[in-house]
Amino acid sequence: MKIIVGFVPTPAGEAALAAGIAEAQLRKQELVIVNSAREGALVDKAVAPAAVLDQAVQRAREAGVIATVIQPPYKDDLADEFLDVAREVDASLIVIGLRHRTQVGKFIMGSHAQRILMQADRPVLAVKAGASTF
Repeated sequence: MKIIVGFVPTPAGEAALAAGIAEAQLRKQELVIVNSAREGALVDKAVAPAAVLDQAVQRAREAGVIATVIQPPYKDDLADEFLDVAREVDASLIVIGLRHRTQVGKFIMGSHAQRILMQADRPVLAVKAGASTF
């Protein structure tokens, strides 16, 4: 089994990565780092540069964790794509980072993290940036 972590180059993404590495180390499982971009988007701030993804894999290796990166494009729904990947790799745990959102922002735009939490068919660990010392 593997642990899957949703990674974007933000403080929340860094917190998720740190938690994912710690969990993979604890459980002695491989880590799958998912960084996804909307299909056809010319620019997407969620896409991490190759150097950042290489550093993420190196951090895992330094902790004794085997890590791989996948970057599946998504068309309509990031949460659905992410959950599909979790099923494909038979993830034992999903790790996601949370960011602060206003109530109005949640109502109008929804939340990928909220949908992952509600629809996942396996355990989900949700972490906030700066909330832990993994």
